[in-house]
Amino acid sequence: MKDSKITPRITETAKGLWVVYVILTALCGISLYGVGMEPWDAMMHAFSVMGLGGFSSKDASLGHFDSLDIELVVIFFALLAGINFSTHFLAFSQRSLRAYLADIEAHYFLGILALSILALSVYLWPEAIYADFLTTLRYVGFHSVSLATSLGFATTDYVQWPLFGQLWILFLGSFVACSGSAGGGIKMMRAVVLYKQVSRELTRAMHPRGLQTVRFGGTVIPDQVLHAILGFMFIYVVSIVAMTLLMVATRLDIITAFSAVVACLNNTGPGLNLVGPATTYAVLTDLQTWVCTWAMLLGRLEIFTLLVLLAPGFWRS
Repeated sequence: MKDSKITPRITETAKGLWVVYVILTALCGISLYGVGMEPWDAMMHAFSVMGLGGFSSKDASLGHFDSLDIELVVIFFALLAGINFSTHFLAFSQRSLRAYLADIEAHYFLGILALSILALSVYLWPEAIYADFLTTLRYVGFHSVSLATSLGFATTDYVQWPLFGQLWILFLGSFVACSGSAGGGIKMMRAVVLYKQVSRELTRAMHPRGLQTVRFGGTVIPDQVLHAILGFMFIYVVSIVAMTLLMVATRLDIITAFSAVVACLNNTGPGLNLVGPATTYAVLTDLQTWVCTWAMLLGRLEIFTLLVLLAPGFWRS
């Protein structure tokens, strides 16, 4: 990502990405206005959706509007915000959808989301939480996209779902969003490359003399990139475990502690139990709030950027 260029100069790239962001935000706002939102609400939610920030002007989040049309618009633009903005730039500049067809990461992004929505809908349907399958599909689809992209909007209290469903949509926010998008988590590209690396190690165990490479979209991934991803994943998991233990040490229950740390590290927003969509993080103590604040900083700066600033060697160099 850092070595690839979509224009000859970095300033042109930055301007191009800003233009794409502004155009998509404007289209989102116009679409929300067109399906019934007031102009102020439409503008505010458009910025929130395209930035995947999750801020709403209503206490009940998007559930205040109780509108399927608004939810569909939000889902569509949240999916766009979860895709690499370089892909949008290429599609705009080339005036073609071929850029999306060529983006392998976007295929994984949309495919995993589609399978998750279908599987969770089938899983929740027999629980009779909602009136029928289509209603179940509506709420599962919205919240799967909302948490996977780290948007964080809610239209119902999904804490009423079985714990498996809650944990699954929470974990979607850990890896589904694409690199170069507005989403949080480790990003889909790292997750896919890590999976391929595990597969390579299994093949090596069976065929020690075989020459195995890790490829992504036809490109061979260098070993130094694989090592960087493994190091990132290690510190990511260690951060979750350490901060969860610290939260539990403050007498917070394990579900609330774990989900709050995961949601904050992935910049998702709502967690589970005491910090679910029907409540806020105001229930936490000052110490617990500081832990969540640190988790949000780590996640938004992708961990290493912040940890490097704290390393003594950085200031001596």
